[in-house]
Amino acid sequence: MRPDWSIFRRWEGLLLILLILIVGYNALSTPGYLTVGNWVNLFQLSIEKIIVALIMTFIIINAEIDLSVASVMGFSACMMGFLFAGGMPMEWAIAGGLLAGFVAGLFNSFWIGIVGLPSLVVTLAGLIGYRGLAYVLLEDRSIGEFPAWFDRLGQQPLIGPFPLALIVFFVLLIFAIIVLQYSGFGRYVYVIGNSKDVARYSGVRVRRTKMILFVVSSTVAALAGILYAARLGAVRGDMALGFELDIITMVLLGGVSIFGGTGTMWGVLLSVLIILNLRNGMGLANFSGHVQTGVIGVLLILSVLVPNLAGTVQAALKRRRARTVEVVAAE
Repeated sequence: MRPDWSIFRRWEGLLLILLILIVGYNALSTPGYLTVGNWVNLFQLSIEKIIVALIMTFIIINAEIDLSVASVMGFSACMMGFLFAGGMPMEWAIAGGLLAGFVAGLFNSFWIGIVGLPSLVVTLAGLIGYRGLAYVLLEDRSIGEFPAWFDRLGQQPLIGPFPLALIVFFVLLIFAIIVLQYSGFGRYVYVIGNSKDVARYSGVRVRRTKMILFVVSSTVAALAGILYAARLGAVRGDMALGFELDIITMVLLGGVSIFGGTGTMWGVLLSVLIILNLRNGMGLANFSGHVQTGVIGVLLILSVLVPNLAGTVQAALKRRRARTVEVVAAE
């Protein structure tokens, strides 16, 4: 039996090769790099972004965008801190933070699904508006001194070496793979991303699907914001500021088309591993945070340009082969 090398002709194959090169270099440069403890720390530093990247994958495959996720993270965490500082029990304050994210998702989905406004416009307004609400709640204050059990959830292992946020990520990852790749709802997400009109004529409930996605997006962002607060042990109005850049980069670098309709959760997972290891390697090499952010920005540009250029080249080669076949047939 001949080996199947087709994966290396796909975007995921290129990502796998790049990941092996980065991990190999880091492992040779840093003793103990491949230990479980180091990989847990690797994930822990960006775990909240990774959690939100899972639902962002659905959004972008659906040919939409949610620029408000980082602001919702901050707003929900600040709502939780505000309620706790006001005397509410921590359990109810957490519920209030999650509810704030859910309501933000309903607000976004109303304008996108019912009114029909572009998600870029709605969520850009949300990026500004929800961040403003976070500052209104806390002003310039920082609220901390949460119950010890809450801080432990974000700062200490829960099962073996794994903290709560990492366990939440793995559970959501399995659920996301099943839903996106193997369920009817996942097929609807792809069909709508390819063409809303075709999906609508095929009987797909386009409006309802989009509304579900944006409600879930903000709710997951709220959960990530609360996990972030538990890890930091405090909340501020500028929490998660700028996280949307890394989140969108993770998705686009994973092979998800910015125009919708294509991409897999496996590609996004490889992309996440690449970015985590790349950041870690640059950190070990003493590159500043600004340099790291610049590299991530370059990756964002390349993740949009390279797949589209590759698609253009492939289409040109197919047309050339077709013309060659026609010429041969005519002779």
